[in-house]
Amino acid sequence: MDNVLYIGVDLGRSTRIAMVDTSGNIIRQDRTPTELINGRALVDKLINLVKEMRSSAPLPIAAIGLAVSGLVDYQSQQVKVLPNLPDVSFINIHHELVQAVSLPVIIDNDANAATYGEWRCGAALNLNNIIYIYLGTGIGGGLVLNGQLQHGSRGFAGEFGHMKVGGEPLDCSCGSQGCLETIASGPNIVRRTREQLFIDPCFTESLLAPKMKNRLTCEDIVEAACKGDKFARTILLETADYLGLTIANVVNLLNLELVVLGGPVMAAGEFLLNAIGESATKYCFDPLLADCKIVTGGLGNDAGVIGAAMMAYDVVMAMRQ
Repeated sequence: MDNVLYIGVDLGRSTRIAMVDTSGNIIRQDRTPTELINGRALVDKLINLVKEMRSSAPLPIAAIGLAVSGLVDYQSQQVKVLPNLPDVSFINIHHELVQAVSLPVIIDNDANAATYGEWRCGAALNLNNIIYIYLGTGIGGGLVLNGQLQHGSRGFAGEFGHMKVGGEPLDCSCGSQGCLETIASGPNIVRRTREQLFIDPCFTESLLAPKMKNRLTCEDIVEAACKGDKFARTILLETADYLGLTIANVVNLLNLELVVLGGPVMAAGEFLLNAIGESATKYCFDPLLADCKIVTGGLGNDAGVIGAAMMAYDVVMAMRQ
């Protein structure tokens, strides 16, 4: 099977598309802005991107894997919700892709795909019980238990960002309140930073203070923390405490071997990773955390496209058995 390739697509605010070999190596990758006019235009552009990537492949394409930043009914392969993108729930994307390329297609949540990538080719290789957590515009997660990616009854398992945490019960985009995402996602890290800079004049010496009049981003906060800015580090330490608490709850429940952290927020590096580990240690049952490591992902931003392609590879393997 080494004479074929697989296409992996990671559909979010931007669309990553890659051709990947059977070992998970990216042969070629492109990134383009996602079409935001409406659901129909989004799907049409997606199909065209897949066709263009296939036409440029040096070897035959055997299958397509699509990861989307929303809820996927795994059994029916129907995309149900894309919180930050146009509504496509009225379109059978799976059917249209199959019709367009005449190849097997598998669709899953982007966090599941990134989990699969790290498990098959990255930081969680050869382990059986792991969680992957993505920290970005939203917070997603995926679980592998006993060597199997977990989907739950409908395919919606792994919504780590919507676990409830202490603190002010803010409204969440999911319709509930008090979710981890309202505190530790990129936009909410920015919100908390702006609020604190506004009310506390002692933080005016922070590297972030001049950005209050312009656009402040999570990347700005991470960069300032990496440069030693005390205020930025204070914000990220608060974030780490909530993340460590939530991770501890999952580790206590599932007795995991590994927690893999990915996404733009983790660009803060060892400072944030160590703080999350210290927080998890504070909240976790000691014997359980003794058997579990907390690490950053090995595939970086490529985890989603590699994972989607590996899902497609396994679909083909299953069909051949």
